[in-house]
Amino acid sequence: MVSKSGEGATLSIGDLAEATGVSAATLRVWEARHGFPVPHRLESGHRRYDDEHVAAVRDVQRRRDDGVRLDVAIEQAIAARDVPDPVEVSTPSVFARLRQTHPGLQPLRLTKGTLLGLSWAIEDEFAARAHRSHLFGAFQRTRHYRSAESRWNDLARTMGCTFVFADFPADAEHAPEPGRPIKVPVPAQHPMAREWAVVCDNPDLPVALTAWELPGQEGVRDADRLFESVWTVDQSAVREAALVCARTADALGVSGAAGVADELGRADSRGQADLAQVTSLFNRVVSYVDSRTVVHP
Repeated sequence: MVSKSGEGATLSIGDLAEATGVSAATLRVWEARHGFPVPHRLESGHRRYDDEHVAAVRDVQRRRDDGVRLDVAIEQAIAARDVPDPVEVSTPSVFARLRQTHPGLQPLRLTKGTLLGLSWAIEDEFAARAHRSHLFGAFQRTRHYRSAESRWNDLARTMGCTFVFADFPADAEHAPEPGRPIKVPVPAQHPMAREWAVVCDNPDLPVALTAWELPGQEGVRDADRLFESVWTVDQSAVREAALVCARTADALGVSGAAGVADELGRADSRGQADLAQVTSLFNRVVSYVDSRTVVHP
């Protein structure tokens, strides 16, 4: 059992890599995508691990050597060692949380161009129908947000709250302003710095689109960058995604985020999306994606 207090957790991620034969880069990818291994954190934010982490990672590797798929190997290793379920551990990654709590959401590899079409369709459907919702968007870079800022300003006017995440300057003005998105500055090493997300928690049309940019794409044309992506209209999954966003904003010191997280935590997430609205959203998605498809002879 991994110590919840972190007592005895003295190993750095480099030490864990050396002890298990799994590179530090791979361990970070596992944590971002599968919520494993769950590190203890020092006040500085640095990861620390203990002997139980070493044993659990070695267990995953043994199962992988036997041909078990990575996500299944992780689940089996966690169950076998009776370590805390990563679902119960707060994670600042929307993609990782949904993969943990809703493994049936199989990821698709999509280009940035296709993700743009999906995002615009979702945003336009919210603008047409969803009012007093909780809306969150992760843009990675400030320049990406700037190109969508006018759209999100329009969306924020009818939302209960709107938070946008990007590498905004740490001293940027991000205090709540009625009818405007609240900017959340994301540090370069934060998991959400590589994430794309559009999350709208609404009882009639809940939807979450999240994607994680694959590493090693230096030199790839911007529109062709690849992301592993999932999207869903399941209310419980959308609530998970919204809570991750609100709690992350709170952890990053954004005023008002704690109250939104508390509200989302108390609200009922057992409702079902209105099928007519889901159909409308799907039709809009098809139209946007089709309009961005180039047919070569």
